[in-house]
Formats: sequence, structure tokens, C-alpha cells
Amino acid sequence: MSTIEEVRPATESDAEGIAAVFAPYATDSVVTFETTPPTAEQWRAKIRDSPLPFLVLARDDVVLGYAYAAPWRPKPAYRHTVETTIYLAQGTTGRGYGRRLLDELLKRCAEAGARQAIAVVVDSGSPASANLHRKAGFTDAGVLRRVGFKHDRWLDTLLLQRELG
Repeated sequence: MSTIEEVRPATESDAEGIAAVFAPYATDSVVTFETTPPTAEQWRAKIRDSPLPFLVLARDDVVLGYAYAAPWRPKPAYRHTVETTIYLAQGTTGRGYGRRLLDELLKRCAEAGARQAIAVVVDSGSPASANLHRKAGFTDAGVLRRVGFKHDRWLDTLLLQRELG
């Protein structure tokens, strides 16, 4: 068995691992506005139905993180703009995994015809996600103030944007 981490397309068999990575973010943090973690079956459907890249970073088939793109908005004029999402398993940050996932996601989005990528980052008081995106070439595009309420606090979202090609 390999002990090398690989970035690859997600498969439906990754759904349990993806659910396990995301669940603590939904229940215990403010980095997502989700409050109820999606089930493995909901993740399977998202993987199966995704028209855009959905990637995992795995070691020995254990999901250490995932990243995917989704349409930014449903109107036809936005068809070349995607929103990126990236999450790492607890305890795996600071190892370059996020950058590997994000770089590969952006490359595959460009290959799929996307021209702009948008990241919506909750201003949780921790700059890690915004810094990851900035290091990957995203620039600040704006702040939406007090648009989310979770764990008894109002939260802002930072919009970041990157041209893909």
C-alpha cells in the first residue's frame, strides 16, 4: 500500500470520508454556514451529479481533504464562473494539502472552460482560508457584512476572485 497522498477525482466510495471531514465544520465551527452535516448519501449524489471537478486528497483510500467547484450562479451569463469549496480533515492543516487540492481544482476548472473562480470565505477570525486563497492567486473582491448567524454570532463573508484563463 502506498503512503503517498494523492489528489484524484472523488468517487462515490469517498462519500463516507468526505462526510467525516465536513461534519465537525458544520456542527462545531463557523467556517461554514451549514449547521447540519450532509449524509454520506447526499455526498454520493453531489459527487455523481457534479458537472465540475470534485477532488479528494487521500492516503491509502483515507480522505484527508476534498475540493470541488460548483456553478457560481444559475443564470446562463455566469456559466464560465465557478465557486470553489475546500475542506481538510481536522489535524491535517499546515502540510500543504490545501494548496495541492486548490491548485489542482483550479487547473481542472480551467480545463473545463471556467474563466473565473470565486471563493466565499467566512470571516471567522482565522485568516487561514483567506491566506490559502491569496497565495493561490485570488484577490479580495469584497466583504458581505453580517450575512450569517451561527453559534450566537453574526458573521461576514469575504469574497475572493481569481481569473483562470
